[in-house]
Amino acid sequence: MVLLYTAITLITVLGMEFVAWLAHKYLMHKWLWVWHEDHHKPHYEKKGFFEKNDLFFLVFAIPSMLCYIFGSLFEESRWILFVGIGISIYGLIYFLIHDVYIHQRFKWFRQLDSKYSRAILRAHGAHHAKTFKEDGESFGLLIVNPKYFLRNKK
Repeated sequence: MVLLYTAITLITVLGMEFVAWLAHKYLMHKWLWVWHEDHHKPHYEKKGFFEKNDLFFLVFAIPSMLCYIFGSLFEESRWILFVGIGISIYGLIYFLIHDVYIHQRFKWFRQLDSKYSRAILRAHGAHHAKTFKEDGESFGLLIVNPKYFLRNKK
């Protein structure tokens, strides 16, 4: 059972990258742009620490919480608990990479130096270079287009 629950958790973590990509492209940059738009504004235009975009924390935290609750109720639905754990782990990874590392909303660590971390920064930079909802590119976080691993030649 430990192996099964570990597999469910890891598959959920990986699957969440695709869920996040789809939500970012087809929800945040479409009819939920009203929440996401302030995230694409320069820092000097923001009024405080929080953004409307932070509401998406709840969008992902609520299903995770429900999985914890329903997965804990009955032995035959225990696997649902590990889906919730996988969602939580992805949320933690997302928070650390997106909010702490990329946007430096918390000054916990500054610069990671690897090809992968630089590719993530380039991809996210390309995403934020577009300020209108229709102009987006690079909607994922952990899976990065190979073009962002290449150095920019100037």
